[in-house]
Amino acid sequence: MKRPQYPLFAAMIGVFALFLGCAKGPSASATIDPAKLTAFAPLPELSPGKEPVAVEKVTLGRMLYYEPRLSKSHKISCNSCHLLTQYGVDNQVTSSGHKGKKGNRNSPTVYNASLHFAQFWDGRAPDVEEQAKGPVLNPVEMAMTSEKQAIAVLKSMPEYLNAFKKAFPNDKVPVTYDHMGKAIGAFERNLITPAPWDKFLKGDQTALTAEEKAGFNTFVASGCQTCHAGALLGGNMYQKIGVVKPWPDTSDPGRSNVTKSDADKFMFKVPSLRNVEKTDPYFHNGKIATLKDAIAKMADHQVGKTLNDAELQSIETWMKSLTGQIPADYIKQPELPKSTSKTPKPSEAD
Repeated sequence: MKRPQYPLFAAMIGVFALFLGCAKGPSASATIDPAKLTAFAPLPELSPGKEPVAVEKVTLGRMLYYEPRLSKSHKISCNSCHLLTQYGVDNQVTSSGHKGKKGNRNSPTVYNASLHFAQFWDGRAPDVEEQAKGPVLNPVEMAMTSEKQAIAVLKSMPEYLNAFKKAFPNDKVPVTYDHMGKAIGAFERNLITPAPWDKFLKGDQTALTAEEKAGFNTFVASGCQTCHAGALLGGNMYQKIGVVKPWPDTSDPGRSNVTKSDADKFMFKVPSLRNVEKTDPYFHNGKIATLKDAIAKMADHQVGKTLNDAELQSIETWMKSLTGQIPADYIKQPELPKSTSKTPKPSEAD
């Protein structure tokens, strides 16, 4: 029996189905205007430093990054707060240091950090080589009492003596505190995590989904790119937290602690958005738990916009395209030298 035809009804069903498809999300034909991409760039393959990154320095730096005996208790290493298997963070509000003491700022990711224009939230170190020397002597973090104490640990083990000689063959005194920082920095300069976003920037239009492309458009339309641009989508400037609307927590004066200038009150380094979905909690004090809430707070306090749930979800969707792949082979923990009778003993004392 031949089915009756209802062309008008069929047409209405088609329109209704199309409407439902549009309501569910952005169209598969979502595009990004190339003009919007001029402020962005893909990650480089390697972060350039002041001196060549030799294999021997990287090998030594990897060992030192995982070395807990550079702490007073022999329990804390760089990797304790910046876990390389967890996108370079510990996902804590603030990290636990010597005797469980807590710092007052959230530990940022070490991945891609060497590309930042300065280090720490307040920019007090110019590069990762200098930054690496700070936590070792911080009484709240690794709590070594002096550079001399740290070097005594390293000199007590023949394997480290040989590793420093290989890494710094032209130096009469290879084992120094500065060389320790340079070696750790050399290792960190290879901690680069290219992501689908980089493939897209290099011309692969299929690297992002339609929803991710729409999310980027929402990101730009909301004014977020004012601070979050470049290859890192941040990490290249200082900005006051609470530009448009005062930030509720003013307990941390930010960069003014370093410069002693009132003009730098509540100024912090703009964080990179690379791997941001993996590096919660957020902001300098780590008090914002979710990415969506972080986006909402920034829109409200920095650009004076109240974003609805759909806009927040859209931006978050795009930000997930910034999640790169962890270099599993490169970060594999090496076997560390065994302590000797000359190795200073651990201490839990203040």
